[in-house]
Amino acid sequence: MYKFNKIVNDEGHLQKVLGKPHSAVIKKTINKLDKHCKAYIAKSPFVLVASSDNDGNFDISPKGDLSGFVHVLDDNTLVIPDRLGNRRADTFKNVLKNPAVGLLFLIPGKRETLRISGKAIIIQDEDILEKMTANGKIPNFCLAVEVKEAFFHCAKCVVRSNLWSPESWPTLDGLPSLADTMVDGGNLKMPKKILQAAILSDEKFRL
Repeated sequence: MYKFNKIVNDEGHLQKVLGKPHSAVIKKTINKLDKHCKAYIAKSPFVLVASSDNDGNFDISPKGDLSGFVHVLDDNTLVIPDRLGNRRADTFKNVLKNPAVGLLFLIPGKRETLRISGKAIIIQDEDILEKMTANGKIPNFCLAVEVKEAFFHCAKCVVRSNLWSPESWPTLDGLPSLADTMVDGGNLKMPKKILQAAILSDEKFRL
């Protein structure tokens, strides 16, 4: 790791530089899903799921489907279906060791995001799985999250990044394909064109 000269390791120093948050920022955190959280989740087509193992090795997994693919079962429980993926199951493996998870919901065009933290388990309740069918496919598993904290994050990061402004998006020129990263990172002997064709086929026919 790069050798840094000034490392902050004291919470008091953080507060001295940043100042204390406004009371409204503290009080906005709730311990359940209220009507605003439920409305946001019902329209969100994308959520990031953060998890870690017992050694503190973190993973952030993107999950996406049609708006409302995450279901709210009650004020403290939501379920995320496991759609077809790469079979690594990083989130599931972490949850089996450490149930703590963090979620970040986004809605295209909406500047505020929804942050949720809680504890997760992996479920196979048939009645729930069937309700989460998509493209005629019933998920094998769902990630059920017991909500401990929920709050809406302000829009500043989205405003600064111009995330929803296509005219400001950077060009994709010079970026590698997924096949490039896999062949180079894994020192694979497979031709990149063949692997990329398989990836595109998977994206089209294995949703």
